[in-house]
Amino acid sequence: MNTMIDWLLQGDVSIQYLTKKYLRNAGSDELQHLRKRIATEGWGKRFLDKRSASGHWGVDFYLPKWISSHYTLLDLRYLEIEPVDPIMVTLALILQQCKVPDGSINESKTGPSGDLCVNGMFLNYASFFGVPETDLKSVVDYILENQMPDGGFNCDVNRKNPVHSSMHTTIAILEGIWEFVKAGYQYRIKELNQAKNKAEEFLLLHHLYKSSRSGEIIDKKWTMLSFPSRWRYDILRALVYFVDAGVPYDPRMEDAVNLLKSKQRKDGTWPVQAKHPGQVHFDMEKTGSPSRFNTLRALRILKGYEQIS
Repeated sequence: MNTMIDWLLQGDVSIQYLTKKYLRNAGSDELQHLRKRIATEGWGKRFLDKRSASGHWGVDFYLPKWISSHYTLLDLRYLEIEPVDPIMVTLALILQQCKVPDGSINESKTGPSGDLCVNGMFLNYASFFGVPETDLKSVVDYILENQMPDGGFNCDVNRKNPVHSSMHTTIAILEGIWEFVKAGYQYRIKELNQAKNKAEEFLLLHHLYKSSRSGEIIDKKWTMLSFPSRWRYDILRALVYFVDAGVPYDPRMEDAVNLLKSKQRKDGTWPVQAKHPGQVHFDMEKTGSPSRFNTLRALRILKGYEQIS
């Protein structure tokens, strides 16, 4: 573990900050100093420098993938950068330009409602960066109105009348709800926690990646470790959520944790196994290479669920 931590601490300042926060339990003064540097050097500065005079990254809120404001803000949230002015100005712009009458954040130029997955991701980074609660209430309403009977969520709910939830959408909504709760907001908090519990159970019913009926792997892509995840689901993203949300270990996680452990390389690292096609500002890490982000995330999971590590 110490060798891996030393290697992580040789990475980008955001990795140094996250490592000391989640694996070293560093003091607040040291963490504050490191976090301030994320906006002024390394990956954080490179992302911030890509913002255009329009106030957006890319063309607008959602185009093109993966250099739009939406996905850039999601990347910045994963770095845990401070809510610096460019971020907050763009968030205000999104709320002004993209909120539609039903209260959702609409990435589309045509449809009446926003994509549910996009709204989950928006709630995630907007809550993380401290957007005023009043601006998030309608997004919370939209999410709660669209939970499926099986406990999960599906972004096709307003298009195709699905009968089964989507793992992709469910993890995005769970991350958004948890970030809202963690930020200390109180709006509809009891209902959000109930929705959260039901959605977690939906993922656990599937052992995070298997059919609840046959036990077969639903999609082999879900077993591949990616970063950034974008809107796509995988076992590492799910396990990071459960650890971060403080969900106690459940035996139905075991297959996913063991699969994650099997992906550790001989040098102790975990790789990036999959990259989701699309335009990027720059590559933080190369597919197939040792990944500091995935190694950090994997170590967080094993630390959180030590009983099976």
